Amino acid sequence: MNDGATRRRTALLSVGAAVLLVAVKLVTGLVTGSLAFVAEAVHSGTDLVAALLTLFAVRVAIRPPDRDHQYGHGKAEHLAALGESAFLIIVSVAIAAESLRRLIDGQFHGVEATWWAFVVLVVVIALDASRALASRRAARRFSSPAFAANALHFASDLAGSVAVLIGMIFVAAGTPGADAAAALFVAALVVAAGLRLARRSIDVLMDRTELEAEGRIRAALATLEEPVELRRIRARQAAGRYFADLVVAVPSDAGVTQAHAIADDVERVVEESLPGADVVVHVEPSERAGDLRERATAAASSVPEVREVHNVRVMHLPEGYELSLHVKLPSELSLTEAHHVVERLEVLIHDALPELRKVHTHIEPLAGTDWASSPASGDTTTERAAIEETVRQVTGADPADVSFRDGEGGRIALVTIKLPGEEPLPSAHRHAGAIEEAVRERCPSLGDVIVHTEPDEAPATAG
Repeated sequence: MNDGATRRRTALLSVGAAVLLVAVKLVTGLVTGSLAFVAEAVHSGTDLVAALLTLFAVRVAIRPPDRDHQYGHGKAEHLAALGESAFLIIVSVAIAAESLRRLIDGQFHGVEATWWAFVVLVVVIALDASRALASRRAARRFSSPAFAANALHFASDLAGSVAVLIGMIFVAAGTPGADAAAALFVAALVVAAGLRLARRSIDVLMDRTELEAEGRIRAALATLEEPVELRRIRARQAAGRYFADLVVAVPSDAGVTQAHAIADDVERVVEESLPGADVVVHVEPSERAGDLRERATAAASSVPEVREVHNVRVMHLPEGYELSLHVKLPSELSLTEAHHVVERLEVLIHDALPELRKVHTHIEPLAGTDWASSPASGDTTTERAAIEETVRQVTGADPADVSFRDGEGGRIALVTIKLPGEEPLPSAHRHAGAIEEAVRERCPSLGDVIVHTEPDEAPATAG
């Protein structure tokens, strides 16, 4: 049986039990003249209303989100609980007023403590205990506020039934006023329970901040390998499900893909800390920091038409700083349109880096897909020999791999070399650059040479 069917079955059982208890308590109260029994009948009547509201709310709350209710229907349970709490309070105040009147006037209308009334009370107490336990289990299993409300009311029913039992014992002992006192106790019990329930329901309906959820979110974000700047958390819950909206800041020079990956990591850890939560992460650029190159890259990347920025170089001249960079723009732009884009880009860079004297921009079209093929091995013998010899001269070892592709712009040589893993990145880059330059000089027919460096994982040999 699925969760929805289980929830409906539990709600239907609550309705049936409430109908039975209302009938038994009301008949017993009218026959014996016990106001406490009548109060308990009214109390069970409110539980009948509660059970009917719960049945309605459960059927509505389990509906999936739709076009008109994109956050789901979970708040239906809290609306039902709020209506139920208001009904409880109104009826209980009326019973309390009647109990006080009887206690003040001393008119107890001949309350009779018959033996079968005690039997009824024992049966009622057993039913109240079983209903409270079943609803509490359902509330924990489904994280349902409606079932939690039922568990609270059934527990208060149990306490009220025990109070009626005590009152009837005193009535049998010759103190008829104990019945009205028991009724007053039951009314006070119900009012207190109704106020607690109303407060919880109003908190949810008003989207009260979930401080516990916020703490769990902050703790989850602290576990990320790459720390993120958390700027805002908004967390609420409805029908046992959390909704969390977060604003995080990422480095201003991070690309869209990198920023999206960071947002995915944030969503993952938050959902792990709040299972089943609906998490939305908004990404903002952090304050521009770092060196001139990083700040310039971040500023250039903020221009919508800019697809790629590379070869960013800062030059420190006696008269100040200058910057050069390569910018790739959509190939369908005309030169005039591209120049306007670059002018806006340079203004942004100057605004972000007022210490720059001048910005030199190289415009490149964004390349499309290059159709290519693999040439026959016999056609690349000369180039392969030149590459292998060059790599040995620069690194002292043979290349790990050499392959070729014939594209629209000419033949491309793809070379993989192995270097010590502890070698600094600038040094490794210089080795790759030296190989590319030497191969281009020896093989001018090549359209491009691309050298890929990898760490040499080979174990050291014993000396």
